[in-house]
Amino acid sequence: MEAFHTIQGEGAFTGQAAYFIRLGGCDVGCTWCDVKDSWDMDAHPKYSVAAIVAEALKHPARIAVVTGGEPLIHDLGPLTKALRDAGFRTHIETSGTSPLSGAWHHICFSPKKFKEPVAGFHLLAHELKVVVFNKHDLHWAEGHAAKTGPNCTLYLQPEWSKREAMIPLVTAYVMTHPRWRVSLQTHKYLNIP
Repeated sequence: MEAFHTIQGEGAFTGQAAYFIRLGGCDVGCTWCDVKDSWDMDAHPKYSVAAIVAEALKHPARIAVVTGGEPLIHDLGPLTKALRDAGFRTHIETSGTSPLSGAWHHICFSPKKFKEPVAGFHLLAHELKVVVFNKHDLHWAEGHAAKTGPNCTLYLQPEWSKREAMIPLVTAYVMTHPRWRVSLQTHKYLNIP
C-alpha cells in the first residue's frame, strides 16, 4: 500500500528511526482502524520484493517495520529474507490472526476483538500491545497477557480518537498494575506518518 521513512511512534522502539512497509489487505476489520483504505488488497499496486528492499535502502533507518492492514495474510518469508540480507532488523506489527511467516527480530502482537488470533501466537510475541477503546479492554488485555511468554513486554495504548477519556484510565491502571507500560501514538503528536 505504502512505504515511508519515519520515527517509530509506538511500543518498545518508540523514538527510533524506522522504515515502514504497509501491506494492503486486512480480514480483521477494526471499527476504529485509522488506515481503513488498507483493507482492500486489490486497491493497491503490487511491487516485487527486490523493489521494496531497494526503496528501503535509500533511507538510513535499518529497522524495517512490516505492518498493514494485516500483514500476515501474505507469505512474508521472501520479504524478511531479503530485508535481513540487506542489513535490516525485521519488525512486524500484527493481530496474529494468520499463521506467522517470515523471520523476525521483533514481533509486536496487537490482538483485536474482531477476530481471534491463531492458537499459540501469544508465545511468539516480544511485545503485546492492546489498544484500549473502553474500560472493559483492560480486563480483556489481562486475558491476553496471561497467555504470553515471560519475556514479552506488555503495553496498553489508548485508542487515538478516545485518547482524552482513555489516557487517565490507562495511566491509573498501569500505576496499579506495574507489569504493564503505557504506549502512546507519539507519531500522531509529532504530526508525522
